[in-house]
Amino acid sequence: MSGRVERIREILTRDFAPTELTVDDQSHLHAGHAGARDGRGHFRVRIVSAAFGGKPPLARHRAVHAALAQLLQTDIHALAIEARAPDETH
Repeated sequence: MSGRVERIREILTRDFAPTELTVDDQSHLHAGHAGARDGRGHFRVRIVSAAFGGKPPLARHRAVHAALAQLLQTDIHALAIEARAPDETH
């Protein structure tokens, strides 16, 4: 697991106490992409947390972006987010 994945997991775990969390580094799928040239990565996050209960999808995404704000400046170029409350899991 890359150091960036570990850091993302650490921050999201601290801020949202998720019951499920998956962080996939998909940077290798974007090799040569203009945004990848600066060394920042592409990640996909699936997070299930009670913190998202009653919140619309946009508010959930904004919360995840706020938690990862520093890494979005230094390590993350693209972030795909699936954020759900525990009663919404399939």
